[in-house]
Amino acid sequence: MGIRRWLKVAMVFVLLQGLLVVHLAAAQSFIGVNYGTIADNLPPPASTANLLKSTSFGKLRLYEPQPDLVAALAGSNISILLGVPNGDVPNLASSPAAAASWAAANIPTTVPVSAISVGNELLNSGDPTLAPQLLPAMQNLLAALPAGSTTKISTVHSMAVLSSSDPPSSGAFHPDLAGSLDPVLDFLHQNGAPFMINPYPYFAYASDTRPETLAFCLFQPNPGRVDAVSGLTYTNMFDAQLDAVRAALDAKGYSDVDIVIAETGWPYKGDADEAGATVDNAKAYNGNLVAHLKSQVGTPRTPGKSVDTYLFALYDEDLKPGPASERSFGLYQTDLTANYDIGVSKAGSTAAPAIITPAPAQVRNAAAEQGGDANRVLRDDGRRAGQHARSAGAAEQLVLHPGRSSATAS
Repeated sequence: MGIRRWLKVAMVFVLLQGLLVVHLAAAQSFIGVNYGTIADNLPPPASTANLLKSTSFGKLRLYEPQPDLVAALAGSNISILLGVPNGDVPNLASSPAAAASWAAANIPTTVPVSAISVGNELLNSGDPTLAPQLLPAMQNLLAALPAGSTTKISTVHSMAVLSSSDPPSSGAFHPDLAGSLDPVLDFLHQNGAPFMINPYPYFAYASDTRPETLAFCLFQPNPGRVDAVSGLTYTNMFDAQLDAVRAALDAKGYSDVDIVIAETGWPYKGDADEAGATVDNAKAYNGNLVAHLKSQVGTPRTPGKSVDTYLFALYDEDLKPGPASERSFGLYQTDLTANYDIGVSKAGSTAAPAIITPAPAQVRNAAAEQGGDANRVLRDDGRRAGQHARSAGAAEQLVLHPGRSSATAS
């Protein structure tokens, strides 16, 4: 009897271990990473694919088609969030035939494509001619998808689309964007597509560099901050920003539209005047965010609900303009070693896969990004327009400012 009982206990233990592994795998399937190519030193696609396969990242965001990298990811079960560069939006909007041609040439068939983002931060790109072309481009691209496709068509926004975010329950979209944004929101609702946005607690901290704000942004112990309207208590900036977006969608009547975090991250170095841009802080933010997402605890407004989140970014992009922080968001160096450990390595270590071959083609990619679209260098094809909306959108990055009585924890 003793042996039988021991065997039963052992079998139950093994079964529970298996269930835990499955749970953890599922819990990480919604954590992805961004792959930017404004660089002249990126590893070859096969090496990048091997690096991604060595991690628990289940999703990869591409800002433009990358056929070589996609081919190297075949059979990996890593899904793609594919980007349409802002410069291609007018072509897609021009006719269904143009969109069908783009789709045939650029939508992969060897890996799952969870969604396509038509443009990036387009409504805040500084180019007013793009906004009226966004919805037609999305409609044409949707019509170009193969019958039965599960790929969703959306677009990515910066936090500057919000006119209010503090407290989170007051979240609202800018009224002057309504003409362009409202039809897009209805399109998402009608087609079951997510609202995609790029929140950066780092820039909220940059506008309020007190120690208590840093702890709030890094998911570190803090007394919490109360939304005096909803009565909900927030213990981190990420949740507060996410719930501000949720409130804005709910106020428009789109409570059924899910949110995807298309970018978020923290720079590991910066210029002398860039407070908080350190390795320790980057490791704390990204590592604690991954742990927060794995826990599936959700946010105060939407408890127990996970959100697809793409960390920015896989590598540094050494050709990007602006302050040093803009070139220092990479989780990995281009020799495939980790800048710091955030708990996404399948091996539980920062050991790097071998680089397979040199990759001079990356110089061509960077040149194409700069020369193919005259505005690419200035706006990074919409990425973090104006350095993550550092000026005009900085207020929208700031949520639950402790100096405001309505949002201060008692």
